[in-house]
Amino acid sequence: MSNQAENRMGRREALRSSAATAGLLLLKPETVFGTAANSAVELGLIGCGNRGLWIASLFVEHTGARFVALADVLRDRLELGQQKLNVAPARSHLGFNAYHELISSKVDGVVIETPPYFHAEMVKAAVATGKHVFIAKPVAVDVPGCMSIQESGEKAKGKLSFLVDFQIRVRPAFQEAVARVHRGDIGAPILGHVFYHATHLGLRSRPGMPPAEARLRDWYWDRALSGDVIVERDIHVLDGANWYLRSRPVKAYGTGGRKAHQHGVGDCWNHFIVTYWYPDEVKVDFSSAEFTRGYRDLCVRILGSAGTVDSHYGGAVNIHGDNPWQGTEKDDTGSGAIANAKDFIESIRTGKYLNNVAESVESNLTAILGRMAAFSGRVVTWEEMLRNRERYELNLKM
Repeated sequence: MSNQAENRMGRREALRSSAATAGLLLLKPETVFGTAANSAVELGLIGCGNRGLWIASLFVEHTGARFVALADVLRDRLELGQQKLNVAPARSHLGFNAYHELISSKVDGVVIETPPYFHAEMVKAAVATGKHVFIAKPVAVDVPGCMSIQESGEKAKGKLSFLVDFQIRVRPAFQEAVARVHRGDIGAPILGHVFYHATHLGLRSRPGMPPAEARLRDWYWDRALSGDVIVERDIHVLDGANWYLRSRPVKAYGTGGRKAHQHGVGDCWNHFIVTYWYPDEVKVDFSSAEFTRGYRDLCVRILGSAGTVDSHYGGAVNIHGDNPWQGTEKDDTGSGAIANAKDFIESIRTGKYLNNVAESVESNLTAILGRMAAFSGRVVTWEEMLRNRERYELNLKM
């Protein structure tokens, strides 16, 4: 075993023992040898954009973990990360291959907050070197990427924590609503009404900027980098539909476009309308809008034979019908990111590793199915979608 591997194993044992002294895990006295001072979980952040630095701040504030290494392809973002997270320049890595340097360094886990195009290769490298993985959704932009993530998730099972940051699934109000639906409180599901409607995201590029840099800064609107709006953003509500229905769609038909695109950058669409067919002839009406003014709502509504569950990200979560339930009028759904950060670090300290890759990949593929159906303007089955091994190519030169 290499010295690096021995050091990593030593840190894991220290982390577990510190959790034991905190009452999180009962261990035999002879196995407890760490202290809180020398066993803080050390993380590396890959991707120092707005979301990355926000997520990192949640880890620092709520978990006691600390960031000791950074990687990014943009110098100004890397330098901002150094300042905000107090990371030494020697452990701040710049460039497209910088993640390799970070992953091979002395960290317990990595937090990946890059454009989704890069996720699969970064995750593969992290798992291969024994690093725990916390990653933003979506996990990939195409089917081959999803399959790679799925393979990495299988390799990590029981050995590492691999957590995809979906907020809805860790919120108590949503968990209770789903439990009530699964026990039959709305009867047999018949129809779903699912949507993500919001104002457009502004640009971060500047006039005169080199084209490659502009693409990276406005990656959200670049299909190869983001997977398009339905994959990058709308996956939140599509994941909710799969969760409520305990399944994934068998086929989809859709449409959409770029009409009235407010800034014209990139090649992503700004609206989608997709019909999903689920098992037992359950149909889900999904729509996406990225251009609204003065209106924003994320909704997963399932209508059943005995009632309706109506749930909104950051809003009301309740059930109407034969078995009414007044859950909450305003759920703090966004704080699910804090819960995920806490759970991830606790899992590393206790050795009770987390892995939500299977459902995350399934939801990712659900979004890709809708995208394929909308782009083709015809019905696409789940099996046909899985056979599509087309890879999105970036062709980006800095």
